[in-house]
Amino acid sequence: MSKDMYRACSARAQRALQRGTFPEDSLVSLEKDMDETLPALHLFHRETGAMRQDLKDLLLAWTVARSDEGLGYTMGAARIGAMLLINIPLPHTFVTMRNLLDRHCMRSFYGGQKSRDEVEAYFRIFDTLLADSLPKVYFNFKQHHISPSEYLSDWLITMFIDHLPFEACARIWDVLLLEGDSFLFRAALGIIHVLEPRLFFPDRDELIRVLKGESKAAVEAAKRAAGAAGTEIHLVDLGARYEVYGLDEETIWERLEESEEWWKESTWSRLILRELPDA
Repeated sequence: MSKDMYRACSARAQRALQRGTFPEDSLVSLEKDMDETLPALHLFHRETGAMRQDLKDLLLAWTVARSDEGLGYTMGAARIGAMLLINIPLPHTFVTMRNLLDRHCMRSFYGGQKSRDEVEAYFRIFDTLLADSLPKVYFNFKQHHISPSEYLSDWLITMFIDHLPFEACARIWDVLLLEGDSFLFRAALGIIHVLEPRLFFPDRDELIRVLKGESKAAVEAAKRAAGAAGTEIHLVDLGARYEVYGLDEETIWERLEESEEWWKESTWSRLILRELPDA
């Protein structure tokens, strides 16, 4: 894939906009997605964001490229594009984004109904890994009928940007760009390890709120713990839903380093071969 592809897709997008033939639903989703992307950085603000137009140009071209495969815009793509744009200039960002989202796991989660079976296979893989590494959490989830479909898609489609502080995400991205899909799942398990003390509520709705980063009870508990320690909670990244749970760069990285004790690449490979033999 070359830089010429970006220019070609961008030109097609601009022609479609001029003719009024660019899908309106994709445009609306694209703008909303940008509005919700990395709000604490202010780089992609609708009116004042210095990188807003670059991100929009990138996403328009990406949407056109996907249309050739019969796919539309997927909410969450703005997060991926934004993170890459901060580090890589156009048109190289387009090539990198296409290559990143063309990896089997991300392609599946961005593939809509066409890849539903593959997504379900990845859910089964994560469930098995969760049972192996955190059996008590796994059992509690099963008791309350909570499957990976309730939370894993949100994590993977945005590659954790909505849930972890920016610096923690950047560090995770550095590794997963080198190691690939398996590190996405290893990082997801690391998050569950950090959240573990909060994942034994006897109420399903409260568990879902914790996983979505919307638990008022968990926030209040975090505030009480901070008060008892003589500290205060300061939210640095307003878009990082798990920061209030104490899930910062240092904490998540400690868990990932500890994961060497329970993560086995051979298990990942075996599960991929079992659930996705054609991957």
